[in-house]
Amino acid sequence: MSGEDIPREALLTMFEAARWAPSSSNLQPWRMLYALRSTPEWPTFFGLLTEGNKVWAHNAAALVLFVSRKINERTGKPSVTHSFDTGAAWAYFSLQGSMLGYAVHGMQGFDYAGAQTQLGIPEEFRVEAMIAVGRHAPPESLPPALREREQPNDRRKLSETICEGKWALRG
Repeated sequence: MSGEDIPREALLTMFEAARWAPSSSNLQPWRMLYALRSTPEWPTFFGLLTEGNKVWAHNAAALVLFVSRKINERTGKPSVTHSFDTGAAWAYFSLQGSMLGYAVHGMQGFDYAGAQTQLGIPEEFRVEAMIAVGRHAPPESLPPALREREQPNDRRKLSETICEGKWALRG
């Protein structure tokens, strides 16, 4: 990423898109915490990343943590779809960011337990994923090993992903 700051309005537009994602019973179990690189919160968020993610994410404009409420607010019972619904919010956030010209990169390479405690997230919430947001930088700005990975990757064939009726898929 380029290191360029993100205007707060652009980031709020991404959050607004996430806010409109569909969810079971419209419970909207997602919550998002964030830090801009130029703010005092940045070192805490950045410190949660694995070393491999720190190599490329240090120039991100923002780091965003998605969490989901594990309990249905209305019934007090466990929410079966909280992660699924939060994934929809992340997708809306990502699509809006891409439409605004930003790189929006989801990560699982960070300290989940550390995020829970260091950011004061209540136990009724599950830490789901960390997202780096920023302007694209030229691939040449990356270390050689990461530069080689900066190309479109293949996807599993549709025939290996879907089936009609009973399970008939490998793996």
